[in-house]
Amino acid sequence: MANILIVDDSETVRVQLKADLVSEGHTVFEAANGLDGIKMMEGNQHNIALIFCDVNMPEMDGLTMSRELRKIPELAKVPIFMLTTQTSVTMKAEGKAAGVMAWIIKPYEKRKVMSGVAKVLSGQAS
Repeated sequence: MANILIVDDSETVRVQLKADLVSEGHTVFEAANGLDGIKMMEGNQHNIALIFCDVNMPEMDGLTMSRELRKIPELAKVPIFMLTTQTSVTMKAEGKAAGVMAWIIKPYEKRKVMSGVAKVLSGQAS
């Protein structure tokens, strides 16, 4: 299974998503904002294979964090799933331009999210 980073300022979201991911056998790391998320990824000492990130957070928003991570060669290909309440077409386009792989609207459906995680991680292993 994989090491996954959740970056969200909502502790409730982090707790629920972590429980869902751990139940699938993953190891989960957490950060409360984009700045802390980048710090967690520095040198990728935790060997993070996938990032879940919210858009609206203090310190640094998720889109800025995504753009910053894409500038770091060894992190540029780590998949990012944006988990957010933001539904605008413009915001989704910004996410795509920032290197976001999937845009998931809260509240999420566990089955669909876990299926997406499995698909992305199995593609990395091949």
